[in-house]
Amino acid sequence: MVASLDNVRGLTLAMSSSAFIGSSFVIKKIGLKKAGDSGARARAGSGGHSYLYEPLWWLGMVTMILGEIANFAAYAFAPAILVTPLGALSIIFSAVLAHFILKERLHMFGVVGCILCVVGSVGIVLHAPKEREINSVEEIWHFATQPGFIVYSCVAVVGALFLIFWAVKRSGHRKMLVYIAICSLMGSLTVISVKAVAIALKLSFSESNQFIYVQTWFFIFVVIICCLVQLNYLNKALDSFNTAVVSPVYYVMFTILTILANMIMYKDWVSQSATQIATQLCGFVTIVAGTFLLHKTNTSSTDRHAESAPTPPPPPPPPPDQICVQG
Repeated sequence: MVASLDNVRGLTLAMSSSAFIGSSFVIKKIGLKKAGDSGARARAGSGGHSYLYEPLWWLGMVTMILGEIANFAAYAFAPAILVTPLGALSIIFSAVLAHFILKERLHMFGVVGCILCVVGSVGIVLHAPKEREINSVEEIWHFATQPGFIVYSCVAVVGALFLIFWAVKRSGHRKMLVYIAICSLMGSLTVISVKAVAIALKLSFSESNQFIYVQTWFFIFVVIICCLVQLNYLNKALDSFNTAVVSPVYYVMFTILTILANMIMYKDWVSQSATQIATQLCGFVTIVAGTFLLHKTNTSSTDRHAESAPTPPPPPPPPPDQICVQG
């Protein structure tokens, strides 16, 4: 079967997107390291924003934006079932570049975990229900104000706030999943809002102005807030943990929550068969197993590094005039 020209274009754009996004993780990590090594300001992992003064970090941001633009354009040529799974390729690009450029070694269990994450994510995406056609922002607002999605949104926001104001202070510097969970929870809401804004733009270009509605501006506000939160805590994760581990775990958790949010909002699961639902559950279990291996690899590497660190020498003896003589 010969692939259509549009599918080839979509495939090329999707692969280019993965290359850009995967590279951006490494470039931003280099920028974060340079900013931290300068010592002029606090590191991102310590709550500082010195990376904003580092050109390499901005280069990474530009690279990520180019990747997102390419990913958006890919959906104009190829179906989502072809484009979405290719996002997993960014993990491969990131891990390979981190290995050669950042010298961050991914051990065997990490490789297995990465493969499991990719396989599980692809399985979920390939069997995810098709998105329904949306014709107006008001229609999206109708779905967004249904009880199910309101509950999900509240859980996501409250969960993120709990992690930000409690978990980060207690174990954020030691538990990578805290930072990644914040990014993923906010990311799922970002995708919903970005889709609404994109539809508003498309309809507005079709002589049906959607920016006269308050709902459109509300979605824009949500996009801005969620993106800022994601950016902040993704930087903390990259600055504190191995890039080859952060990238796949973030991809996995973000994908799961995004699919979950879309299923709750649009209720696409109603049209699915039992086989499709079972396949998605199997994919979810596979992802959990892969995430566990990746997280354990990160923890084990940290422990080995701590064990291999040289033992500090004992303190020098006190001077003779401070030695107490009994008599």
